[in-house]
Amino acid sequence: MPQAINNTPGIITVTLNARLQPAHRADLEDAFIDACDERRLAAEVVGGGTLLASNGEVAACDITLRLAQLDTDAITITGRLFEAMLAPKGSYLLVGNSSERITIGQHEGLALYLNGTDLPEDVYQTCDATHVYEECERRLEGIGMLNSHWQGPRETALYMYGESFEDMHAAIRPLLERYPLCRQCRVERIA
Repeated sequence: MPQAINNTPGIITVTLNARLQPAHRADLEDAFIDACDERRLAAEVVGGGTLLASNGEVAACDITLRLAQLDTDAITITGRLFEAMLAPKGSYLLVGNSSERITIGQHEGLALYLNGTDLPEDVYQTCDATHVYEECERRLEGIGMLNSHWQGPRETALYMYGESFEDMHAAIRPLLERYPLCRQCRVERIA
C-alpha cells in the first residue's frame, strides 16, 4: 500500500477484471456509494468505462472515484469494499496519477457461453435462456453470483463470480448436462 497521499481530495481508479455491462457496473457503483455512506467515507463516482474485446464482448471495466480525503485509510477501505462486493482476481487500484497498481481481488470468474446458432431449431423454440439464467442463479446461491451477461452474434454469455471456479462449475454442471439449450455450450475461467 502506498504512503498516504495527503489529506486533500483525490482520485482513485478501480479496474475490475469483471465482465460487467455498463448497467451492471452502475449497480456496483451504487452499492459502493451506499457502503461508503455507511462507513462515513466521503466518495463519489466521477466516471466509468467498459473495455470491449474485438468481438464486442466486455473484457473489463473501470470506475473512477473522487474521495474527499485521499489517505492510506481511504485507499484501504476502498479496496476492501470492492473486494467484499466484487473484485475478481486481476483487479487493481490506481491512486491519483500514480502508475503503481495496488492489487485487489479474490473472486474467481466463470463464463458460460450458450450456443446460439448450431443447435436444432426445436431446441431454440422450446427452451429459454432466461431459464438457464434463473437456474444458474438458484444453483449458485451461497457460492457465487450471476453478475452480468452478453448477447453476441453466435452465442450468449453468462458471467458468474464467486470464491471458487470449481465449486461454481460443479453447481451448474447438472443443468449443463440435462437442459437442451446447454448442449454445445462452453465454460471458461475468466478470473
